Amino acid sequence: MLSVNNVGWMEKEKPVAGPLDAILRPVAVAPCSSDTHTSHGGSGDQKNLILGHEAIGEVVEVGELVTRFKPGDIVVVPCCTPDWLATDLQSNKYNAHDHGLMASFKFLLSKDGVFAEFFHVNQADANLVKLPEGMDMAAALMTVDMMSTGFFGVEQAEVEFGDTVVVIGIGPVGLMAVAGAHLKGAGRLIAVGTRPNSVAVAKEFGATDIISYKDGDIVEQILKLTNGKGVDRVIVAGGKTDTINQALQLLRPGGIVSNMNFFDATETFEIPAWDWGLGMSNKDIRGGFCPGGARRIEKMLEMIQYNRFDPAKLITHRFDGFDKIEDAFKLMDEKPADLIKPAVFIKWD
Repeated sequence: MLSVNNVGWMEKEKPVAGPLDAILRPVAVAPCSSDTHTSHGGSGDQKNLILGHEAIGEVVEVGELVTRFKPGDIVVVPCCTPDWLATDLQSNKYNAHDHGLMASFKFLLSKDGVFAEFFHVNQADANLVKLPEGMDMAAALMTVDMMSTGFFGVEQAEVEFGDTVVVIGIGPVGLMAVAGAHLKGAGRLIAVGTRPNSVAVAKEFGATDIISYKDGDIVEQILKLTNGKGVDRVIVAGGKTDTINQALQLLRPGGIVSNMNFFDATETFEIPAWDWGLGMSNKDIRGGFCPGGARRIEKMLEMIQYNRFDPAKLITHRFDGFDKIEDAFKLMDEKPADLIKPAVFIKWD
């Protein structure tokens, strides 16, 4: 990101590893909507910022205090790499906020990202995971953000066996929420989306019903499906602030809205009292950012390792070579109708 709405290549000094850190070079990366959003000014007037936060990398160098990794190791890199020495983590169960709001999301927010010949990872022993032997790199790449974030939406919703669950928005994160809700034991699982590729994958991941906004108001459609009873959980993975109102209208008393959607700073929430049951409905609205760290990604990888499901189905467009990062980024920015997720695979001489 050279400046707002201006992306391209740049030269920078190679990053330096501190005693606990590692320097990696990417062997697989995936552009994300957060990267494109940042490039359009979503994180402010950034200049000369290297984008990217989804990667598998080869360890090039480690700090003197790193014990679990050595040069040549292929490792999975969480998008969120907390500073585990931050005192805020001692009193906060959400490790995304080590030094403040979303501060564990260091790529893009406080340092350069992974779309570079070399990139830096803080506290390597606590934040990196070796790629399991024989695991499909494409599947592992989807754990670092898409799967971890989508599954967090399910965890935040506290989905229980037999729950009727709605997922609004079935881009890659929403599709991971569908998969996670299915694995958590949801009964009826309603996905809201229109793109044919996403609809097909949603069904593979366990969606029982598909709702399209093109067919009319989604609240009316879903209430009709449920005979007016509503649903137990709504996971929001797309839309504007009024999507929260739709979610509240769908919820039974005691239900939970779990939001994973980034809203724009210019937007305002306006919730009619009736939608929230006049304040007496015990409907919870929760919103949170993807957790980070090695143990979480180990758990995500184990879901793949033991054949619970295959997140590589998200990848609809594959590129080969470091120079193809630009093409994949532009594709993610344009979001053609057949796109779910692009990925770039890199071999170094």
